Amino acid sequence: MAGTKITVRNNGPLRLEGEFEICDMEGKPFGLGGRTAVSLCRCGHSQNKPFCDSTHRKIGFQSEMTARDLPAEQPKPAL
Repeated sequence: MAGTKITVRNNGPLRLEGEFEICDMEGKPFGLGGRTAVSLCRCGHSQNKPFCDSTHRKIGFQSEMTARDLPAEQPKPAL
């Protein structure tokens, strides 16, 4: 799916905007009710996981991120 933007919000959630699908471990999609933007919990304390319910504000979650380049992916060793 093209056109998805994920923003890491300082001291808050991951914000997904655009066209996307969120699935559980079995591949079953969450019903998003037509939403084109949702926030996913980063603090681990939401009562509505994986979605954010703003609990990060109540607990004082702190995590500031700036964009950076990841190192090149290394080949996995053969088994």
